[in-house]
Amino acid sequence: MPTLIENSQALIYWGLGSFSLLMFLGTLVLVPMIVVRIPADYFAGDRREKVPVIRRHPLIQAALVVAKNVLGLILVLLGLAMLVLPGQGVITILIGLMLMNFPGKYRLEKWVISRRPVRRSINWLRVRAGRPRLVLDRPRRRRAPPPLQGR
Repeated sequence: MPTLIENSQALIYWGLGSFSLLMFLGTLVLVPMIVVRIPADYFAGDRREKVPVIRRHPLIQAALVVAKNVLGLILVLLGLAMLVLPGQGVITILIGLMLMNFPGKYRLEKWVISRRPVRRSINWLRVRAGRPRLVLDRPRRRRAPPPLQGR
């Protein structure tokens, strides 16, 4: 007589397979849409420039920050799963990290985007969408040479 677990195995396999397929198709559509919206100079410079904060009620502000961090964590976890399942794992992890707030986030984002395969994939998507490539470092201003002193 089959047990409940044996009957559930097929359901579990179909559920996981369906979830994997859904995540794969979702990343094929959503990740490119998000990647092309990143400003070209998002990763330029040594520090992130401060963004003006919209003043809201403190409870609403806290709820939005928590929701944004939870969504980022979910994307990071899904990206980790997509490293072994079909999908764009590393790019999904990067998008999740960009949503989250934690110390050293900008350095970690720059490290991930500085990996040649990640940057090449993102820039390929951006060029196909007619957007400029990501700029990693702002060009440094050259100092004018000191004036020549005559004798």
